Amino acid sequence: MHDDDQNAAGASGKQRPPRRWAWRAAIAAVLIGWLVLASLGGPAVGKLSEVQQNDNANFLPKDAESTVVANEAGKFVDSKALPYFVLVERDSGITPEDLKNVQAFQAKVATLDLGGGKKLGDYLASPVAPAIRSEDGKALLLTVQIDGDRADEVVAEGETVLYAVADSLRTAIKQDLTPTGLTVYVTGPGGVFADFVVAFSGIDGILLGVALAVVFVILLIVYRSPILPIAVLLTAVFGLALAALVVYPLAKNGVLQLNGQSQGILFILVVGAATDYSLLLVSRYKEELHDYTSKYEAMRVAWRASIEPIAASAATVILGLLCLLLSKLGSTKGLGPVGAFGIAGALIASMTFLPAILLAFGRRIFWPSIPRVDHVHSSDQVGGRRLWGRVSGLVGRRARRVWVVTALALLACAAFLPTFKASGTSQEDLFLNEVESVTGQEELAKHFDAGAGTPVQILTPVAQADQVVQTATKVDGVGAASASPAPGVPPKVVDGKVLVQATLEVPADSPEATKVVKHLRTELDKVSPDILVGGNTAINLDVLDAAQRDLRVIIPTILAVIFVVLMLLLRSLTAAVLLVIANVLSFGATVGVSALVFNHVFKFPGADPGIPLYAFVFLVALGIDYSIFLMTRVREESQEHGTRPGILVGLAVTGGVITSAGVVLAATFSALAVLPILFLVQIAFMVAFGVLLDTTVVRSLLVPSLAHDVGPKIWWPSKLSKEK
Repeated sequence: MHDDDQNAAGASGKQRPPRRWAWRAAIAAVLIGWLVLASLGGPAVGKLSEVQQNDNANFLPKDAESTVVANEAGKFVDSKALPYFVLVERDSGITPEDLKNVQAFQAKVATLDLGGGKKLGDYLASPVAPAIRSEDGKALLLTVQIDGDRADEVVAEGETVLYAVADSLRTAIKQDLTPTGLTVYVTGPGGVFADFVVAFSGIDGILLGVALAVVFVILLIVYRSPILPIAVLLTAVFGLALAALVVYPLAKNGVLQLNGQSQGILFILVVGAATDYSLLLVSRYKEELHDYTSKYEAMRVAWRASIEPIAASAATVILGLLCLLLSKLGSTKGLGPVGAFGIAGALIASMTFLPAILLAFGRRIFWPSIPRVDHVHSSDQVGGRRLWGRVSGLVGRRARRVWVVTALALLACAAFLPTFKASGTSQEDLFLNEVESVTGQEELAKHFDAGAGTPVQILTPVAQADQVVQTATKVDGVGAASASPAPGVPPKVVDGKVLVQATLEVPADSPEATKVVKHLRTELDKVSPDILVGGNTAINLDVLDAAQRDLRVIIPTILAVIFVVLMLLLRSLTAAVLLVIANVLSFGATVGVSALVFNHVFKFPGADPGIPLYAFVFLVALGIDYSIFLMTRVREESQEHGTRPGILVGLAVTGGVITSAGVVLAATFSALAVLPILFLVQIAFMVAFGVLLDTTVVRSLLVPSLAHDVGPKIWWPSKLSKEK
């Protein structure tokens, strides 16, 4: 009889075969079930990009001032129009021949082919108006406005109208205008959004591929086995398939909102979490194989010991993510359930598919380092010469000195937290590579008011219209304002209101523009509280205000949820308080270091206002995982050896696997940096650095040394705290 099939518990020979067949039948059923599920969920992963929404206006609540204006403005103009600016330049000045060529191009725009039998004219919100000449005579500006409500429609080869319009314009420009010596750019909101589509086009393949490749390399180093990493990666992929199977139909039917950022984060969360959970289960399973001759008995013990900390850590992250439902921003609110489904998929795959594949291969899956029954335990390393034996020995000898020095170092890093700039950036600054829409916007500002084409919309009672125009033009940063849709045309009056449009002197999506609009709102409130300010810049301002409100509301809620989970899991008030404080300190240190790196090393222009909240969710909700993994094992060992010895044993036993899990999660989040988007690169750095800080410093030094110094009272008010 094979040693994997022997029962160390000493069951009778007649009972063993049925048990083996029962196990084998269960394993086969689980593996077949996951293969079927993956075949259904795999295509859903590839189609997630088809149901994205990336427009800020879609993410604001209905009562936001800019949303109210956008809804009312539809009665005056087509507020849903998405403009593409075609900027034509000649350094020596626009010639009559140039103007003739541009007029011919203008007449051709509506006939441009988008693919799938569709023409650009099918999606125009209004006829293309004649080009406007700049005051310096060196540029022409042609505005092509498409129906914003149809921008996400799919034309040929899976391309949306949003991208197809920009692509067809750029192709026609190369054929008709560039050969004449003109410099031409497709820019404006439509051009910028189209370039975002290109930037996120790699999210399905490149991002997932890089993340899996990085994890595979790390697992090869950790396990020194060619087979086991494949099993873990399959677990992550199957977990993602399960999550996509739920997320795709919900996003398609508008139940939740999915954008490019949350899709990228979903991929990383599932891969990172599934790998972390797998590392913990595999480590415990391998540990038990040193004691049990039966792989089934070893898995039974390992699964029971692992399910509590893994489920608790998953529940903590899921509950933390669901707290994002309190957000006023649809993008942030959408990430909550999207991420929660991802973590749930990772948990289910790790605790069902992975055990089945481990049992299917038996001890051979660890080849060439196959564990044998030798009763050698990691706990024997305490105080030994290996790394975690040395660390546990240091904590045991110098507990108070270790936690005091560590805490002071973290506080020093956290001191730079106030220098973190998260007041928003222009859309152009969000690209880390050179794109045509950004260069075009810079050139546009040289010839026209930087806010041309994206005016501020002011909804006012007709009686105050003239006063609104006068007040607006006196505000620094406002170039011009008018209630007339065109010179000599009287204002359109609807329900006793008119729409005043003001042009900004600064780029409409820049932080400077939001300051101008904020000042404009203050000045117009003095005229009448019934005057409302909207437009793209006002949308950005309302997003910033909503993000700041979310920080004040959601962060305390997440902390409260995590505290309750820890208290219930560890049966201790003291331990829960100390772990929450330690993780908040770790978060503060991470943001402080990030501020230094972003401001002085990378010289980033700023950060999205949602960055601090996203970083908090990932660092605190995910970072607490490692403390959970450590302290649940410490509690288990404390019941057998006593609190202080149990802390040292728990640290020595979990040190390698938790650090490996941290490295894997940091590496997977680092994969976000392959997409040239500022937001994702910043999240990648903050989470990667924060996770490494948490696993190598907070969980390895601060938490165990502080717990060791506190002693049995760490378990107060449970019975363990009464240890003498």
